[in-house]
Amino acid sequence: MPAALTIAGSDPSGGAGIQADLKTFHQFGVYGEAVITLLTVQNTMRVSRVECLDPALVLDQLEAVLEDIPPQAAKTGALGNAAIVEAIAAAAERFRFPLVVDPVMISKHGAPLISPDAAEALKTKLLPRAALVTPNLPEAEALTGTADPRRAAERLIELGAAATLIKGGHAKGDATDRLLTRDGWHEFPAQRIDTPHTHGTGCTYSAAITACLALGLALPEAVARAKTYITEAIANNPGLGRGCGPVNHHAKP
Repeated sequence: MPAALTIAGSDPSGGAGIQADLKTFHQFGVYGEAVITLLTVQNTMRVSRVECLDPALVLDQLEAVLEDIPPQAAKTGALGNAAIVEAIAAAAERFRFPLVVDPVMISKHGAPLISPDAAEALKTKLLPRAALVTPNLPEAEALTGTADPRRAAERLIELGAAATLIKGGHAKGDATDRLLTRDGWHEFPAQRIDTPHTHGTGCTYSAAITACLALGLALPEAVARAKTYITEAIANNPGLGRGCGPVNHHAKP
């Protein structure tokens, strides 16, 4: 059984972070592993506390995983501070599997999940280790300084990422995602779904891509399959919580 690893924060309400990632890995039939970077106090209505773990503890978790059950693919989510970003980036030099970097910067409730110096470390240290980086439009603009999605994708490639997926969920009209690889552009359109229940979409989407890479799919095919899954997961959300509820992780891959 292929294994996939998430290096991310914990969401006790289960909609995002490592909880969403592990549910997604399971749904795609891959064995899920998790290295926790930070703890949050949150639910569908609020985020009231974020606590980063000691970078040495994060690395100890990672070493334990790599020693015994090395994954076929991995992803990062919320990393919190520069010390954790730099520790993961240094460790990623030894990775012999693709790394998907989901640059989680702000929660659905507006709470910051990465410090300004960590964002800079992500750009300079972690992006060069990424087989794919998956920003939404605000994250892409924050990382590159441009609101133009195509130019932002090109800039992220220039910063060292092997490929970039600019997600269109924050754009007007259809939710079209654009993948730029060194071989060119690929587009993944989907009709926009009018719902408040989108908590954890970025985590779930990047986890689905990671699972598909662990299964051996080529990157465009992995993104296409993950796009179908996240679209179905949003459309058939379970309506849980009194705020921005989670997507349906039981959706068919």
